[in-house]
Amino acid sequence: QVHLVEAGGGVVQAGGSLRLSCAASGHTGATFAMAWFRQKPGKARSFVAAVDRLRPSAYYSDVVRGRFTIARYGGDENMVYLQMNNLKPEDTAVYFCAADATLIVATLASQYWGQGTQVTVPP
Repeated sequence: QVHLVEAGGGVVQAGGSLRLSCAASGHTGATFAMAWFRQKPGKARSFVAAVDRLRPSAYYSDVVRGRFTIARYGGDENMVYLQMNNLKPEDTAVYFCAADATLIVATLASQYWGQGTQVTVPP
């Protein structure tokens, strides 16, 4: 059974930075496509950033490109962080880590999801 453990949420002032991390445990040596999504109150979950399962490529939504960075770290292909800079009140949401062993890029249909971590940027 694969579990995703997220860490790093919190409250930060506008213009500040936070780093979220996600680690997959219980996998059997497979490399996962991994991504971050977020969900605002009353809204659908939406894509934030992803790392490609097969290539060292990263993808971003238009609203975070240039401010957020996603990358694998720690020498473990199934650990990723999301570095969030220049945070804005509209970035306030619950952030979810997703992973999938077959997709090239994790989507809303991903196999595995973390429990979510709250990020709050007060106006």
